[in-house]
Amino acid sequence: MAQRLHLVFGGELVNPTKTVFKDVDKIDIVGMFPDYKTAYDAWKAAAQRTVDDAHTRYFIAHIHRLRDESKAGSPTEELGE
Repeated sequence: MAQRLHLVFGGELVNPTKTVFKDVDKIDIVGMFPDYKTAYDAWKAAAQRTVDDAHTRYFIAHIHRLRDESKAGSPTEELGE
């Protein structure tokens, strides 16, 4: 069974109603987590620290959903890099 990895990240948005970061070089990578529960706890802590800043938002990305193990690898994966 594949791992169900989750990435927690966030930063300042251009507009709080959109999901466009103001400066992608300043995105805060909170970390990679092995399950949703620990990712949620990390997300909640990061979001709570910035609760007074409407332009800062944190997200949980379901990394395991980006890859279908039953499909062949992409050409870049075939390079072995």
